[in-house]
Amino acid sequence: MDTRLSFSRYPLLVLLCSVAALSGTRSPVAAAGRSCSDTRQVYSEKGYSTGTAPLTQISGEHLRLCPQDYTCCSSQMEETLAHQSERDFLKTVEDNSQFLLTTFTQRHRRFDEFFRELIDLSEKSMNQMFTKTYGRLFTQNAHVFQELFVELRRYYSGGSVSLTEVFSDFWSRLVERVFSLVNPQYQFSEDYLECVSKHAEQLQPFGDVPRKLRVQVSRAFIAARALSQGLATGRDIVNKATKLTADSECVRGLMRQWYCPLCRGMPSLRPCHSLCLNVMKGCLANQADLDTEWNNFIDALYQVSEKLEGPFNMELAADSISVKVSEAIMHMQENSVSISTKVFQGCGNPRPVRSKRSPKDSGGNRRPFRTYSPEEKPTTAAGTNLDRLVTELKERLRPMRSFWVSLPHTICNDEKIAADVTNEDRCWNGQTRGRYLPDVTGDGLVSQINNPEVEVDIARPDVRTRQLIMELRVVTNKLRHAQSGQDMDFMDSEEGSGSGGGDNGERYNDDWPGYGPYSPPYNKPPRNPASNPAKPPRVRERNGSKWNRNNGHGRIKSATSCLTFSLVPLLSLPLTVTVALMWR
Repeated sequence: MDTRLSFSRYPLLVLLCSVAALSGTRSPVAAAGRSCSDTRQVYSEKGYSTGTAPLTQISGEHLRLCPQDYTCCSSQMEETLAHQSERDFLKTVEDNSQFLLTTFTQRHRRFDEFFRELIDLSEKSMNQMFTKTYGRLFTQNAHVFQELFVELRRYYSGGSVSLTEVFSDFWSRLVERVFSLVNPQYQFSEDYLECVSKHAEQLQPFGDVPRKLRVQVSRAFIAARALSQGLATGRDIVNKATKLTADSECVRGLMRQWYCPLCRGMPSLRPCHSLCLNVMKGCLANQADLDTEWNNFIDALYQVSEKLEGPFNMELAADSISVKVSEAIMHMQENSVSISTKVFQGCGNPRPVRSKRSPKDSGGNRRPFRTYSPEEKPTTAAGTNLDRLVTELKERLRPMRSFWVSLPHTICNDEKIAADVTNEDRCWNGQTRGRYLPDVTGDGLVSQINNPEVEVDIARPDVRTRQLIMELRVVTNKLRHAQSGQDMDFMDSEEGSGSGGGDNGERYNDDWPGYGPYSPPYNKPPRNPASNPAKPPRVRERNGSKWNRNNGHGRIKSATSCLTFSLVPLLSLPLTVTVALMWR
């Protein structure tokens, strides 16, 4: 047969074949007959039945998400793969945020266990040292110290506890006990001792120790509680932020980038890097809006952790309690004569003891109060170290900054998720193999107005994201106040009292050593009596000041003498105060 005659008889067919050969594309006939074995195999490996999967490519007019070209996917397969793309997305977000969740969960547990152990060891050490030194004199009054640690634990655990009131009540109870000890020749009624404790702030029987201890312990406990609560909040926020629900537009974008190549018979073809970024930024637009408050939160955690290993050292604060209490008692004993004289002037002369107590009742083998050497100070929590815990935490906090806004990049940089950024011409561009031309959109909800892959309603911010932003702001505010030793829950009631003893006015030259800028000598301004009334009455107290009520001998003190008792020359009383200690 003459070949020329054949070509002239079918000119259109010849033209089509020539164009197909020159362009490198498949003719409709060739595309329709191409095998779908690779697609069927991948689909089967994902656990799906291939009963509805075409053996060869078919026309794609039935497709709703993928390009309606010749395809290896039926309608059922497309729907199945769309659900699969959503599950893959949620799993990818969960996997990439796992280190956040793990860090907050583990760090919270370790710090919480460590802080609680420090409190336990502090109490245990005090009991051991005081029992060894004072014997029954301490054990008979141990409940005073036990109540202090009960309240400290309650505060750390999140209870509505004012540390200022906790220490005020402790010193009030302690001054009653010690005052009776240094004056064993007198009997003191409950009302009389209440008079002593109510005006202990004016008397300052323990010197400046109560103020210093409150500052050092309070700010450490405030920072410790804030850090522990901050880590727990971080854990909860990560949990909430990663519990996503992909809307239909997000699913459409996920399906188009991940599984439409499979439907086209090219299961190994990865989406272009820029295509992946646009899809992820559209699906994670609300999470990106967490960025500013999230970074503030991470920075606040970092700074509080630094304070805990520095001027707000929880280890040093915990083991200082027994040492400072011992110093306070020692101070009162050494100044018992002058203190007792002032009390007798203000509260009246007490009744002498009628019958002489036996040596056993008087304390038996009494030991004088003394302070403790550094070797006797309480030990820190066994097997742990605050510096190590803080160092490990700071190392994990650094990479957490900008996590949410960087999440699309983190996901798309995975070679299993998207093609490498350098492979721009041999990747899936949403329609076929080739370069992805649209620009990558910005971060956050508002920037998605021009996203070419995911249609996002920027006029409707996500309610849950707004709630998470508020939670971050609240916890960040608490952490920032804790950096200066302030507890937000009690700022109104304790303003001006130095609550927590932060950097806003309560620094001491005998503060923790080695933290230069935090321990300069500080001259505290004179206190305004009008702004610092006597502490609130305790439960047992009756109305009226004991300084103005009848004393034990029936005499009534005038208001003038009550206000100026500390300035009146000491009375020439026969001072028979026994310095040796005896518990009431």
